[in-house]
Amino acid sequence: MKIRLSFIFILTLAVFILLVLFKSLFENKIYVPEKINNKIENISIREFYSDNDLELKNLFNNNKFILINIWASWCLPCRQEHEHLIELSNANNLTIVGINYKDKKNNAQKFINELGNPYDIILKDVDGTKSIFLGAYGVPETFIIDNELNVLKKYIGPINKENIIEIKTVIK
Repeated sequence: MKIRLSFIFILTLAVFILLVLFKSLFENKIYVPEKINNKIENISIREFYSDNDLELKNLFNNNKFILINIWASWCLPCRQEHEHLIELSNANNLTIVGINYKDKKNNAQKFINELGNPYDIILKDVDGTKSIFLGAYGVPETFIIDNELNVLKKYIGPINKENIIEIKTVIK
């Protein structure tokens, strides 16, 4: 009798655990924070090639919008989204700014040489603090901002074809 109750208890526990694990396989695993910064501060950040400090507000080059893409050479999803950034680099009215996140300059340069350079300007965030000021949680992340530094759209994770269509709609 004792063995039979133990067997039923263990079997019930095992079925419960398997059901929980099975259910979790099909849940949406994309975490999007509830609060997204509506405005970005005009921060100063170093340019990738020259080490000059540049202010975000001065990067617009007569365009109404900036796409800020935070990326790293060690980031696999950054490789996946790179072809979409190349496609966006032909868009009018858009300045594409890449922020290289916690990366070695040699590795970042190899990444750009290998996959192409979609960026009008590349900045570097050696310790990750500038990306935090922008409201980033990791890499890759992409922000669409206007010339008043208002965040119009934020993408957490790699951008895809659907995002490209949405971005082109936003910048028209």
